[in-house]
Parts: sequence; C-alpha cells; structure tokens
Amino acid sequence: MRPARAVIDLSALLHNYRLARSLSGCAALAVVKADAYGHGAVRCAQALAAEADGMAVACIEEALELRAAGIRQPILLLEGFFHADELELCAEHDLWPVIHADWQLDALEQARLSKPLNCWLKLDSGMHRVGFFPHEYASAWRRLKASGNVAEVVMMTHLARADEPNSPATLEQLQQFNTATCGLNGLRSLSNSAAVLAWPEMASDWTRPGIMLYGSNPLPGEHDIGGQLRPVMTLESKVIAVRELPAGAAVGYGARYVAQKPTRVGVVALGYADGYPRHAVDGTPVRVDGQLACLVGRVSMDMLTVDLSALPHAGVGSRVELWGASLPVERVARYADTIAYTLLSGVRRVVRSYHF
Repeated sequence: MRPARAVIDLSALLHNYRLARSLSGCAALAVVKADAYGHGAVRCAQALAAEADGMAVACIEEALELRAAGIRQPILLLEGFFHADELELCAEHDLWPVIHADWQLDALEQARLSKPLNCWLKLDSGMHRVGFFPHEYASAWRRLKASGNVAEVVMMTHLARADEPNSPATLEQLQQFNTATCGLNGLRSLSNSAAVLAWPEMASDWTRPGIMLYGSNPLPGEHDIGGQLRPVMTLESKVIAVRELPAGAAVGYGARYVAQKPTRVGVVALGYADGYPRHAVDGTPVRVDGQLACLVGRVSMDMLTVDLSALPHAGVGSRVELWGASLPVERVARYADTIAYTLLSGVRRVVRSYHF
C-alpha cells in the first residue's frame, strides 16, 4: 500500500480534553465537526465518550453519523438546523440546535414535536456572522421560553479575537454578552479553545474546545499552557525515490527550485491531493528519519520533494514526518501562509491509523 498515512494518537486527544476541562473548571463540549478537524469524527468521539460531557458538530449530518456509531452524549449543532423538518430529528436523537435567526425561531414556535428540545441561543456580540443582536436577544429568549417546544435555553456567543490576548475585543464582547443576558436565567457558554487557554477567568457553564483537542495551540508564539498540549495527528509517508541532481537542475513543476550545487533530492509519496499545501515554500521543514530537512520544489498532486543532501543515510524507505509529534503543524502552516485548522481539516485520502 501507498505509505502515506495519518497516525492518530487517541491518548493525546484524551489528554488535551482533560486539560481543557481542568482549565475551565466546567463542562466541556468536545468539538468534532469537520470529521474531527480531519482526525476522524467517529473514532475520536468514541475515544472521548467515556469522559466528554457532550460533543459539538456543525450540522445534523455529522450528528447522525455519531449517533449511528453509538455516541450517546448530547450533541450540539453549532449551525443549528437548516430546515424545519430537522426539528423532529433533533427531538428523536437528543440533538441540541443553536438558534441564531428569526426564521429558526418561527419554525420552532410552529413545530409539533414529540418532546421539547434543549436549545442554545446565539448572541452576536461582535463576530457579525450569525446570531441575534444585543437589542433583539431578550425577546428571542422569551419567545423560546414561551414556545412550549423548549426545555432549556443555554445562552452563548462566539469570540472573534480570543486568540489575540492583548486585544480589547474579547472584553468588549464579554461586556456585550453580560449586558444582553442580564436578568435572563440559564446556563452560559462563551469560551472556544483560545479563550480556554488565554482567558481562563472568563465565567462559563459550558466551554467548546476545538482545535486544542487536537494538540494545536491557537495562540500566537509560545504560551505556557499551550505548551502542555500534545499533537494528536502525525502526517507521514516515505521516500520512494532518490535523485542526484547537478548544480543548475530544476525540481518539479514550474522549475521553482533550481539546485545551486549538487543536491540529493528525495521524492516523498504525499502531495496536495492528500492535504499537504501546494503553496508551501522551499525551506518548509520536514523530518526524515527524525532529522530536520526541508521541502524543495513545488508540491504536486501525489508527491513532493525534499533535500537529503545533509542526510547521507536517508534513502528509499526513509520515514518522512510532514507534521506531528516532532514537528508542530502550526510551524508548517506558517510556511504555507495558512493556519493549522486548514491543514488538519484538509487531510484526505491517506489511511488513518489509530492508537492509544
């Protein structure tokens, strides 16, 4: 079989969830949307099931996949429902929809459900994607309470700049939230991964850790708490060919890299069809047999090339780590002018291998 694979360390996943929960001191929904950020939602949810207070996904399709796999914890639908017909499925499968728009309120009021739902009511405190504006929020809360279809309302918002610890925006959003929810009874949820790490004093009944579960630190630079995270995915493959190139020889499409001296190049069985970023620049770090090396030449669909000149013992069959336990995915992301979220959630085609 092709040697490209993503090795998923489920013990690291559990470690990161426990860290998130200990930092917040409250219940934590494990965010496993987007196939658990590329890690495999079913296997990750199963690994977390004995400890997680609940799960969070983007949509009902993702939730039903978890239910079919035997996951019984509460599941939050972060984008809510997309059609009124989904409401009875929410009741049947104990799914908690986020309510963020007037049309959803209308549909919920008009629905005839087999049992009332637990709903999360979203406030737009400054993110300006979805949610009720502060002046609308109390009215929306009262409508939910009066609908007869709602058992509990959890008040929530989403923080736009919690990954910028020096920005005043998070405290401004917190103030908006506190003002809009003043006098309203119910549990509250504010913190995403960045807030769990950078704003542990933020009061919340539920947190929603996502990227930190997978061992990636959403905060810039080094962060003491972020350093306790353990990478969950190691993306790896092997060298499948070695080329001895003279000075002046070009490598790959577009001849982006031209050898300035005799260069020993290893061809690796992994490319952008597997989720590795095509726009990663020459010099992007990789590890070959545990030693630091770098990308040379443009990434192609199924292969990429690395400089083995300083690694005389590396050759066909050498293990190549693209990111993971020994090479932080955030570091690779910087060379590709992107973020760890994009790289992890974009992994595809490779075989996933799970272990504790």
